[in-house]
Amino acid sequence: MKKDIHPAYYPESTVTCACGNTFLVGSTKPKLDVEICFACHPFFTGKEKLVDTGGRIEKFRSKVAAKTGPKAKKVRAASEKKSKKIA
Repeated sequence: MKKDIHPAYYPESTVTCACGNTFLVGSTKPKLDVEICFACHPFFTGKEKLVDTGGRIEKFRSKVAAKTGPKAKKVRAASEKKSKKIA
């Protein structure tokens, strides 16, 4: 191995999960923050849990609401009238 090119290794790095669970692992970083761990992951716990990363569900719902809302219907109706006049 070449000297001075490898990162420092921490045999007891602290991992902190969003659920509050903490445990030790070996890593090249002294502290790690994770969103989901073995204590709260649905595969290991057997419980169904909705994991929303980055607000994807809210973003999807807002897109659907924008396309099906009353304002969207008016826009669609106006564009259909324009297309009928052109044809």
